[in-house]
Amino acid sequence: MSDTDADPVDLVVRDCTVVTPAGRTPDAGVAVEGGEIAAVARSENLPDADRVIDGEGDVLVPGIVDCHIHNREPGLEYKEDWETATRAAAAGGVTTVVGMPNTDPIVDRPERLELKFDRAEASAHVDFQSYAVVTSENLDRIPALDEAGALGYKIFLGSTVGDVPAPNDGEILEAMRAIRETGKRLGFHEENGEIIDFYTEKFKAEGKNDPIHHARSRPVIAEREAIERMITFAEETGAKVHMFHVSSGSGAEAVARGKERGVDVTAETCPHYLWFTEDVLREKGNVARIQPPIRDEAERAKLWEVGVDGGAVDCIATDHAPHTDEEKKVDDPFGNTWEAISGFVGLETEVPVMLTFVNEGRLALEEWVRRHSTRPAQVWGMYPQKGSLQVGTDADFSVVDPDLEWTLEDRRDLHSKTRVTPFEGETFTGKAVTTVVRGEVVYEDGEVVGESGHGTRVNVD
Repeated sequence: MSDTDADPVDLVVRDCTVVTPAGRTPDAGVAVEGGEIAAVARSENLPDADRVIDGEGDVLVPGIVDCHIHNREPGLEYKEDWETATRAAAAGGVTTVVGMPNTDPIVDRPERLELKFDRAEASAHVDFQSYAVVTSENLDRIPALDEAGALGYKIFLGSTVGDVPAPNDGEILEAMRAIRETGKRLGFHEENGEIIDFYTEKFKAEGKNDPIHHARSRPVIAEREAIERMITFAEETGAKVHMFHVSSGSGAEAVARGKERGVDVTAETCPHYLWFTEDVLREKGNVARIQPPIRDEAERAKLWEVGVDGGAVDCIATDHAPHTDEEKKVDDPFGNTWEAISGFVGLETEVPVMLTFVNEGRLALEEWVRRHSTRPAQVWGMYPQKGSLQVGTDADFSVVDPDLEWTLEDRRDLHSKTRVTPFEGETFTGKAVTTVVRGEVVYEDGEVVGESGHGTRVNVD
């Protein structure tokens, strides 16, 4: 029973099944004091609190960490900004996000990283971090970007939104050596740019302009080759590397081979690669255009087998990439794909997608938590402050209803500034119902209730 002589803690959430990668505890909950976890215990043993939330039998998990979003600020706020991106995160059960560096200007020097952090401190609803980009022009700034607090680094190997030029292979080797000295990790948009450019120009010349031709212009070999080349470079330099948005089973196999060789390579995949096949491009057109593209059924099945079930994929992340309806050609979704842009929002559908897989028996609850919370925090140096429910760590957690069946009937119900998504019309089983960031309830009862600016930068060594 609670100790009635002790002062009440700030918050108790009780009557949940608490789930971590280590297992699940029914009829339990957490106590929060001063923004930190004060206790994880059976409900009857939790202390008194100034506020008590009854979980009503739902599932409580460590806060979801999305280590791959495009928040678009600074410079592209017409698509999204820190406030709207993190509002969507809160509504989706996500407590920490990591922004990508292909903003305007690109995050390639300390003062630009500091600008990104300052903008986020002013308006974010959940906690955040950011990567710094590596190009041919800023190899000498890698130590300074480390000192400025970058979570890690990113290189864009293939053409992508923002047209950030890729360094040459010699420069990548030099960057890996410099980043190894910081102790941080280097991630890649891993597509072979020469292959992509060749097929893009070939298809344009041949008048192949359908959305499926965008996918065909970025074949699986472009991803697989880039993964294998970067793993070979990491093997040579001793750098820690990460493969963002692995879209194919063949790519996951390449990651697995690198792990078997002892290379410190980690990888993520995204809910859309596990949920859809390339048929969605025939059904929904450029709305589902993304890069790397959504693959065929054989590659999706292999991604599940090797990446998820086999363990080659460490993390789940969204590649949340907001664009306007006009940029996505929503009014003409099967129009000339070369005039459309790649990417779509995902912060509010990632938890429902993964919980649906849990409901279908494709994934254990514990394994979902490991891939979507604990492991991303470990890979990027934020654990145990994030991704755990350890006493003394940040009180970040989400309560999810794993049995709630619902359909995203209208994308306009989402909280991002722009809301194009192929998940409109899809039916899910499971949803976040309460989101808590450092002890503050930021989402409950279907509403974002946290204050803009509550989110803060995650400090990393």
